[in-house]
Amino acid sequence: MIDHGHDLASVRDATDRLLTAAAKLDNAGVTQPSRLPGWSRGHVLAHLARNADALVNVLQGRPMYTSAEARDADIERDAPRPLDAQLTDLRESAARFQEAGAAPADWSRTVELRNGVTDSASRVPFRRWGEVELHHVDLGIGYELEDVPAQFTEREIDFLARRFSGHPDVPPARLTDGTRAWRTGRETTEPEITVTGPAPELLGWLAGRRDGSGLTVRDGSLPALPPL
Repeated sequence: MIDHGHDLASVRDATDRLLTAAAKLDNAGVTQPSRLPGWSRGHVLAHLARNADALVNVLQGRPMYTSAEARDADIERDAPRPLDAQLTDLRESAARFQEAGAAPADWSRTVELRNGVTDSASRVPFRRWGEVELHHVDLGIGYELEDVPAQFTEREIDFLARRFSGHPDVPPARLTDGTRAWRTGRETTEPEITVTGPAPELLGWLAGRRDGSGLTVRDGSLPALPPL
């Protein structure tokens, strides 16, 4: 069962880690490329701030973004800001998200995210946790998937494996870190591919952050995953 209160606390802790790490940058460092193609570190920080506000919209029953174009324009507008402005915005938007999460609500209700995706309101804090953890890694400032809390890694692998489950373009696969196992891909009678490796490597591959070279594949080749 999802515990949104636990996840809200985890979001707060992850945000504090990110803010502490990003504060060691300087204005020039913010303009440097992130690990995301075409995005600077400023783009990543701006996205995180605007995503927090977007998820406040979701929790309060409004559209997540007014449009895809407005979302992209806001990130481009905010990306060039100096470090202090980036950190202040991220801190204040994170506080607004925590405030929205603390308000009395029916956490079993269904909410709408981007592109018509729906989910339980109770999962929104976990989705935000994922944004903060993975984009912290994307900044390329010394925080790696191996540094991400193990509890998050396990849950995110499960979340992403379920996301690709039933996908017609993903062959059936069994994923394992040697202790736990997950299944993903289309439902068919064809043999399963077995993908084995450390949990951070599995997460990196599923999340599009690593190429899977740290994984071992049996009974086939490593599937090409569609973009998230």
